[in-house]
Amino acid sequence: MRTLIYVPIIHSVADMGSLGEELKRKSVSEFGENIWNKHTNTVNGYWEAIKSYFENIDLYIKGTKVYQDGMFVDGEIGLKLISDGIKSGSKNSIIVSKLIERGAILVRTEDFQLVKAEYDFLQKIIKSKSNIKKLILLLRYKLSKPGLLRKRDKYIAGRIAETLASGESGILFIGAYHNVKRHLPKDLTLIELKEIAKIRKYQKLMQYPSKAKATQYEELARYLVKR
Repeated sequence: MRTLIYVPIIHSVADMGSLGEELKRKSVSEFGENIWNKHTNTVNGYWEAIKSYFENIDLYIKGTKVYQDGMFVDGEIGLKLISDGIKSGSKNSIIVSKLIERGAILVRTEDFQLVKAEYDFLQKIIKSKSNIKKLILLLRYKLSKPGLLRKRDKYIAGRIAETLASGESGILFIGAYHNVKRHLPKDLTLIELKEIAKIRKYQKLMQYPSKAKATQYEELARYLVKR
């Protein structure tokens, strides 16, 4: 038997770099600073709950394989990327670093070209100074995104299948809109720390907040930060 702990990621500004700063600017502009601050508190609370889980988990961490969203290298370069994430304030990176300190092994998770293709798409949208061009690029991205995600998900599942041996445990940190689960081997025992459907619902509410959805938002926020 092999086991995989599935940790859905809610990306913080620190995780997203320049893309995160642009998201923050737009969110504050459209929804106001109060809603953005509530969201920030929820995301921080979510990662505190994940941190608490791994601090108290009944699992021998040494030798556990760690698979990370966007991690297209391993070894010293992979550890450098985790270190850079910590410096920028990424709570995800801090948790991964703590696991590595306890003997976990960082594993190359993604294909560089697939990650780069999505990153380049987003960079073009952000850097575009023409609203019309930005809209066209955004539409192209929305059309291309499902295919890109599907390719990445298949690749990630393949990496887990080939590197996680029988009797071993792994931890996957992956964005909530990914669907790696459907491509994973059938002999793998999956432990989901949070319901992905609820995280996706929360993120959609954050895109279009309103007074009518306030109660639903609060309920989901409480669920996300619950330990």
